[in-house]
Amino acid sequence: MERLRGLLQTALHTYPAPQQQLSPRPSQSIYRRVEGPHQGRLAEEEEDGEEGAELAARFCPMELKGPEPLGSRPGLQNLIPWAAAGRKAAPYLVLTALLIFTGAFLLGYVAFRGSCQACGDSVLVVGEDVNSELGLDSHQGTLYWSDLQAMFLRLLGEERLEETIRQISLRERMAGSAGMAALAQDILALMSRQKLDHVWTDTHYVGLQFPDPAHPNALHWVDEDGTVGEQLPLEDPNAYCPYSATGNVTGKLVYAHYGRPEDLQDLRALGVEPAGCLLLVRVGGTSFAQKVATAQHAGALGVLLYPDPADFSQDPHNPGLSSQQAVFGHVHLGTGDPYTPGFPSFNQTQFPPVASSGLPSIPAQPISSDIASHLLRTLKGPVAPQEWQGHLSTSLYRLGPGPGLHLAVNNQRTSTPISNIFGCIEGFAEPDHYVVIGAQRDAWGPGAAKSSVGTAILLELVQTFSSMVSNGFRPRRSLLFISWDGGDFGSVGSTEWLEVPSPHFPHPQGYLSLLHLKAVVYVSLDNAVLGDDKFHAKTSPLLINLIENILKQVDSPNHSGQTLYEQVVSTNPRWEAEVIRPLPMDSSAYSFTAFAGVPAVEFSFLEDDQEYPFLHTKEDTYENLHRLLRGRLPAVAQAVAQLTGQLLIRLSHDHLLPLDFGRYGDVVLRHIGNLNEYSGDLKARGLTLQWVYSARGDYIRAAEKLRKEIYSSEESDERLMRMYNVRIMRVEFYFLSQYVSPADSPFRHIFLGHGDHTLDGLLDHLRLLRPNDGSRASKASSSGLVPGLSFQESRFRRQLALLTWTLQGAANALSGDVWNIDNNF
Repeated sequence: MERLRGLLQTALHTYPAPQQQLSPRPSQSIYRRVEGPHQGRLAEEEEDGEEGAELAARFCPMELKGPEPLGSRPGLQNLIPWAAAGRKAAPYLVLTALLIFTGAFLLGYVAFRGSCQACGDSVLVVGEDVNSELGLDSHQGTLYWSDLQAMFLRLLGEERLEETIRQISLRERMAGSAGMAALAQDILALMSRQKLDHVWTDTHYVGLQFPDPAHPNALHWVDEDGTVGEQLPLEDPNAYCPYSATGNVTGKLVYAHYGRPEDLQDLRALGVEPAGCLLLVRVGGTSFAQKVATAQHAGALGVLLYPDPADFSQDPHNPGLSSQQAVFGHVHLGTGDPYTPGFPSFNQTQFPPVASSGLPSIPAQPISSDIASHLLRTLKGPVAPQEWQGHLSTSLYRLGPGPGLHLAVNNQRTSTPISNIFGCIEGFAEPDHYVVIGAQRDAWGPGAAKSSVGTAILLELVQTFSSMVSNGFRPRRSLLFISWDGGDFGSVGSTEWLEVPSPHFPHPQGYLSLLHLKAVVYVSLDNAVLGDDKFHAKTSPLLINLIENILKQVDSPNHSGQTLYEQVVSTNPRWEAEVIRPLPMDSSAYSFTAFAGVPAVEFSFLEDDQEYPFLHTKEDTYENLHRLLRGRLPAVAQAVAQLTGQLLIRLSHDHLLPLDFGRYGDVVLRHIGNLNEYSGDLKARGLTLQWVYSARGDYIRAAEKLRKEIYSSEESDERLMRMYNVRIMRVEFYFLSQYVSPADSPFRHIFLGHGDHTLDGLLDHLRLLRPNDGSRASKASSSGLVPGLSFQESRFRRQLALLTWTLQGAANALSGDVWNIDNNF
């Protein structure tokens, strides 16, 4: 614009008033096409006009020559000054008009780009019509999303994927075993042969529990006089619950359905008290750790867990779990090494003698359905509700109490080395920002569905992206592939890596202390194929829009001619209600979000309304998984690989991160809807939730402001795009409460964590305002509130303050610069 203004001024000064003598200016601006390294640009040069030389004006291929001096041509001497001035001005007017048109066109183009380059409703992403080019070192020229998608699908191998699943499931790979060490070396060697920039491992010495071969766990009848009698045979002495409390307990048996808080509340309502008893609970509904924690909170002495056939498919053509099989599962209500909570587990490292608060104080033992059937036949008392009835051989399930039992659990803690394996493709534009993808490698038993499928997909993605690198692909951000160890004990490998304060990375940096500044997203491949009827995405809200976009581009593995999205909406038009689920604690993805503040997702194909019967058993074999899917295992695993791979391309290659930072405003609104139910009770006490409403409003306004900034920005401005990406990456992190200690409350996320600092904690406390509401009281007890505890105003004020300032901190982080922050309520 400055140059255009100068041209206009030059043109005006060149044409004097009629009464003035017309003469050339001492100097003129001439624009010439510049050759050589600056070819294609216009250079402004100054020419001296003192000797009356002809003015030459050159613009692109056209050459415009200035007018000759008056009197230099015959027959023109008698032109009046006005006519002469008009003739002399014509070329300059043409030049000026061209320049004005060009300037207006460029301004319009910039304005159009700023307002229309966004794809989707929330944030700017790179689509098929937006430049998604490679780095300057690319030998393939510009690659767009469609090019990368086609390259990825062409290089992804379905046959190789199926064979890898079968081979891994045949290998013994319990954490800490010799078989696991051998598999780790094989995977390390495979990664080292690929086009990866870095490959390495790290080793942690963690406390794991194993059965004591010399003193196996046991279950005995107890006579009326209290004498320990006949032993009930446990078919598999190696089936156990890691992190169970050890010792001996004796008590009467009570059937407690799934062992959920509402189940125990119903049990009491039916006149059966769980306190002082051993509880018999079914597998499913909640995790083993949650069942044991609930039983402990209710005063139970111990827990026996069994698989009921009613919870699995009744199709006679589907394989079923043997009645002699028990189900393995850890009972630590948390993740990582419970003997060094908040600290990494390295050899020769001394930490204070503290254990995780999630370790239970009562013993737990898995049993088979055969033993459970035998126990249920001995129970007296009320008949269990109809929805509690199962499919064991006994005619009716009763609640008990029944005869006495003696449970002995003798698991022993062992310091065990575990190894995580890493491979990295460095990004060309933002190499310090990582898109992380991981899969559990270990398994108790064959673990075909539990970890073989995920590990096979991980290795296939490593090889596919390596081949893409050989074909000219280079991501903007780094891709970090990780094979985790110790997953069956509560995501121990992944959590320990997150806890490391000093680097085991090619560049000097820590993990947790910097991870929220470095990690973009974590993608988990655990439990990826447990069926083929339904598809679930357990995810952070930031990824929901991107998942919807990718689902529309992946073919359904069992509905020919349909995409996954079309398959989902054919069942339920509200696709989110059908697909989206919260992150479960037993997933490695949970630690990344709830502990480290990194958005995460875990994909799973499932059977329709039925649990996969072989998970965490010795029957989780390749053959059973293949039979259950009726030969469609390769196609379903391929669909997961396609979905994950295209998600990785978008996350690692889009100029602007395709994360919907506005989504959390809707999440807060849903929670506020639950809190509003108690606004009348609070008002009667002179209290209000207004602070939470104000903080939510600030977050919404900050998200909208950032969205408008992005829409009006130029994508080619790398510095600006990186600044926006950093702000978007930190959104999840700022939902970790900064007002509680990570050592005391490792899961500080106010939507996913546990404790007074969370929205669920506040809601549970508000339920105490209505102590006579039984359903609400049972929900409040599930959060760990002491029975009989009343509502406390001081505690409510503290909870409200912690929540408000966490939400306000997230809003401030989105606002960016300090002068844009509004902390007024």
